[in-house]
Amino acid sequence: MRQLFLSLIVLTSAVASACTNFIVGKDASADGSVICTYNADDYGMFINLCHYPAAKHAPGTMRQVYDWDTGEYRGEIAEAKETYNVIGNINEYQVTIGETTYGGREEMIDPTGILDYGSLIYITLQRSKTAREAINIMTNLVNTYGYCSSGETFTICDPNEAWIMEMMGKGPGSKGAVWVAIRIPDNAICAHANQSRITTFNMKDKKNVLYSKDVVSFAREKGWFSGKDSEFNWNMAYAEPDFGGRRYCEARVWSFFNHFADMMPYLDYAEGKVAGAKPMPLWIVPNKKVSVQDIEECMRDHYEGTPFALDNDIAAGPWDMPYRPTPLSFEVDGKQYFNERPTSTQQTAFSYVAQMRSWLPRQIGGVLWFGNDDGNMVAYTPVYCGNTKQPVCYNTPGADAVTFSDKNAFWVCNWVSNMVYPRYSQMFPSLKEVRDSLEKSYFDNQASVEQRALELYLQGENVAVNYLTDYSNEVAEQMLERWRQLATYLIVKYNDMAIKPEKDGKFERTATGQGARVARPGYSEKFKKQIAKYHGDRFRQP
Repeated sequence: MRQLFLSLIVLTSAVASACTNFIVGKDASADGSVICTYNADDYGMFINLCHYPAAKHAPGTMRQVYDWDTGEYRGEIAEAKETYNVIGNINEYQVTIGETTYGGREEMIDPTGILDYGSLIYITLQRSKTAREAINIMTNLVNTYGYCSSGETFTICDPNEAWIMEMMGKGPGSKGAVWVAIRIPDNAICAHANQSRITTFNMKDKKNVLYSKDVVSFAREKGWFSGKDSEFNWNMAYAEPDFGGRRYCEARVWSFFNHFADMMPYLDYAEGKVAGAKPMPLWIVPNKKVSVQDIEECMRDHYEGTPFALDNDIAAGPWDMPYRPTPLSFEVDGKQYFNERPTSTQQTAFSYVAQMRSWLPRQIGGVLWFGNDDGNMVAYTPVYCGNTKQPVCYNTPGADAVTFSDKNAFWVCNWVSNMVYPRYSQMFPSLKEVRDSLEKSYFDNQASVEQRALELYLQGENVAVNYLTDYSNEVAEQMLERWRQLATYLIVKYNDMAIKPEKDGKFERTATGQGARVARPGYSEKFKKQIAKYHGDRFRQP
């Protein structure tokens, strides 16, 4: 038992940069899109929507590499002859790459490697036209220049294929990595959330399974595996799930799958308390076709309606807050306790849902539905994959992790969300109304916007790209303005834990022009009972 709690504490610190990815194959989606997602979660993280313009480079050009997390200089690599336009985590060919960190065996980290997981993603996006090509580029890069991160799971998608790849270094000074990549069936959905998910795999399926030549032999050399090659289990050899890996991480996958299938047979595994519980499959076939809107809702998940729900314990507070402070584990009188860790979490720096469509010109087919905060607390705005300029609100001069700007989406969205978190049930409905109204307008306009882009495409690719760039940037700035209005509305509407009445969209006034009497809703019936149960007769009136 002591070892279980120790491993839980270690995992808590190891996955500080904890993220979530969902994947939808093209035949599993409602419109034939390949869909994938990314919540980039880390306290203190401030990330702009990046942009790397397409370029050509002279022979011998070198590229300096800086660690994506820390900004530290790592070294330099040979630049590609040609690089492609990248905005956020999607490029002009609709290749999209996301990640989650699972850690794994610490002795496999190579601190001398030049490439960290983040740099690897953005360098690869600039060089690849398909998901398969991206896998080849990523693995060749780490074999040439070394890989300095811990165990990583990558989502790698294009308009036709969706892949999951897991990678680990081979120790200090090794300059290389072991890895395996598996194509997700077109009719399936997949997910990963800071726990290695690949177990056994078919080494004979060359079309759908790719892996390093030494993926098994390296584990044998280290004494971590001794069976037949066909029995080799990636995560049991390199990143065996412990309590934290299951409860903090795999539970998020369980909840995602549970939206589209009955996952109760795997509840014991996700709870993490039953040794030997049957692991979840790498993918499932959903019970319905999955839309972009469905996936956005999954990115906002707090385990609602499941045994992991965060609205049924005292930590939810008077207003049923489905968020918990971290660290996830804490000690009371020598005993270890923990909080649930849902997909939607306050430390998200940015969130996206990528939509990739093979039947449209590539610059029109790829859309990054992007938000610069917790996915539950933002309206995802469309950013097209060929866009040549970021919205100012997603790349604001002067704004950073310690510099507020009301022109910056990260800060304005966090301003609003941090008002809402502690009074969630009271204030969230107002945020949700604005969020959903904006997103509905974006989806309602999508067909006409893209039809216009197709018409302009006949005049030239750049004409369509410029139109979509202007549209994306305009929509993002309109969202920011609406969010600023929301911020001031919330402080007026819900000031001092009371609620000001409205009529016809305006705050009511008395006959003499003063603010109308406020409503004071007090505690919910559920919380009143919790107080009475906890305190007994302490606050009972005689």
